Amino acid sequence: MDMPETATVTSKSMVNIPARLRARYKIKPGSKIVFIEKDSEIILVPVPSIDALFGIDKDHSQALREAARELNAERRREANEK
Repeated sequence: MDMPETATVTSKSMVNIPARLRARYKIKPGSKIVFIEKDSEIILVPVPSIDALFGIDKDHSQALREAARELNAERRREANEK
């Protein structure tokens, strides 16, 4: 585990994300960050851009197609039962 990073909240409630973390998680100007509250912690999660997600399912495309076919068949069976 890397050493923890520290940042200071400014008078305008802004925080600079340390350069090492920005580089590691590809956070650039305009990037979106989600703040998640858990117990007494705040977790910051970078939201990938649509472009970064393109092709992410390539390794699982066959399984995704089969799951979609099964779901479609199930919905048709349910519709015919009504």
